[in-house]
Amino acid sequence: MAEFDYDLIIIGSGPSGRAAAIQAGKLKRRVLVIDRKDRLGGVSVHTGTIPSKTLRETVLNLSGWRERSFYGRSYRVKDEIHAEDLKARLHMTLDHEVDVLEHQFNRNHVDTLNGRARFVGPNEVEVATEAGETTRLTAAKFLIATGTKTYRPDYVPFNGKTVVDGDHFLEMEEIPRSLVVIGAGVIGVEYATMFSALDVRVTLIEPRDSFLDFIDRTLIHEFTHQIRENGVDLRLGSPVEKIEDAGTHVEVSLENGRHVRGEMLLFAAGRMGATDALNLDAIGLETDHRGRIEVNRKTYQTSVPHIYATGDVIGHPSLASTSLQQGRVAACHALETPTLPESPWYPYGIYSVPEMSTCGMSEEELKERGIPYEVGVGRFRETSRGHIMGLEHGMLKMLLSLKTRRVLGVQIVGEGATELIHIGQAVMNLKGTVDYFVQNTFNYPTLAEAYKVAGLDAFNRMPIPEEFKVKRSPKAKDKKAET
Repeated sequence: MAEFDYDLIIIGSGPSGRAAAIQAGKLKRRVLVIDRKDRLGGVSVHTGTIPSKTLRETVLNLSGWRERSFYGRSYRVKDEIHAEDLKARLHMTLDHEVDVLEHQFNRNHVDTLNGRARFVGPNEVEVATEAGETTRLTAAKFLIATGTKTYRPDYVPFNGKTVVDGDHFLEMEEIPRSLVVIGAGVIGVEYATMFSALDVRVTLIEPRDSFLDFIDRTLIHEFTHQIRENGVDLRLGSPVEKIEDAGTHVEVSLENGRHVRGEMLLFAAGRMGATDALNLDAIGLETDHRGRIEVNRKTYQTSVPHIYATGDVIGHPSLASTSLQQGRVAACHALETPTLPESPWYPYGIYSVPEMSTCGMSEEELKERGIPYEVGVGRFRETSRGHIMGLEHGMLKMLLSLKTRRVLGVQIVGEGATELIHIGQAVMNLKGTVDYFVQNTFNYPTLAEAYKVAGLDAFNRMPIPEEFKVKRSPKAKDKKAET
């Protein structure tokens, strides 16, 4: 590696690029991170994960959403909430995230460079800076962690104010009185439900007859009921025919003949791999129709052995959490350092209102595989903590193998779902059974008690294991026979 400028060059400073760089730095290797933005962090920090979750917390706090079951639907912490109120906390959080990231890079001796990188050879990239300068750098290994960009079809009249994509949505000057969201994926669902909590009239349009298909259908039914009760007008199976910006409003014409109007339209129907500027032809690397790169899912090597790719640019599952793991594993493999393999069970977290989180298999998957199973359900209103918090909704669903009693999947919808899921994840990864939840004590009162409720719900319907059955002595059997 001494013949090259760096041992590892990472293109992109999102979660996977960040994790890879820090890992390489801890291994005392020469590592460089190139990012086209003037501030590190990538889409995750500036327009994606961190901004949307910060916005959610701000909305719930300022709107008094969590207290409305006690004080009424009209209750608000702040009477008038403006766009600047939402942005204030957002900017503070983003500044902190960037500061932490820069400190981590400095502490681990990670070099950084702002500019647009493109491959010019198997081991060489050309970087063009905003100042107009161009430099060429070489490395033994490369990691592509460029993430994704918004999908912007020609039929959508984007203008950055009333018709926006997910990357520009947070730049709004005023909170609209009505909002139309096209695309009931994770981003669309999160923003639609957040603004519904602000009492904005929201219409969520999904061309397909279903949404979030990777989540257990029972959870989706519960979620759908809750968001409709909260005021979201959910239109499924409604392909968009035309979008018109009428100045005072945006009008959406659907193929079924119906029309939807709103002050603002958010188009959130898909993202594309941010690979078009990398000149991948120079290294013989191809992408699919959505700009994503295929990799070996154990090592994250591409078809070119010394080139790796991680994060959203490789597609599913496109989570910040899994991207962090992928970056670390890829860096270790690229730098020939042994490391622990990734866990097979990882959680999904959807920061909507209410939250949803899942880990493991869904009921639909179990049926498809022909695995005999039992279901345990615990509702938050059945817990004392749920009463204290005023939770009217929320549930935890647990799927258990009838053969081995092992936990095969956990699905949660409701307050704290993304935190609670890790209990189920730990038990699953340690090959635990339903017996864990029956035998162990949970703090009281907590929402985590829902695990206990769900565990007992399933346990009471499942066959009793032989080792649990009371064994009688031969004499006791004889006396019973005489009687």
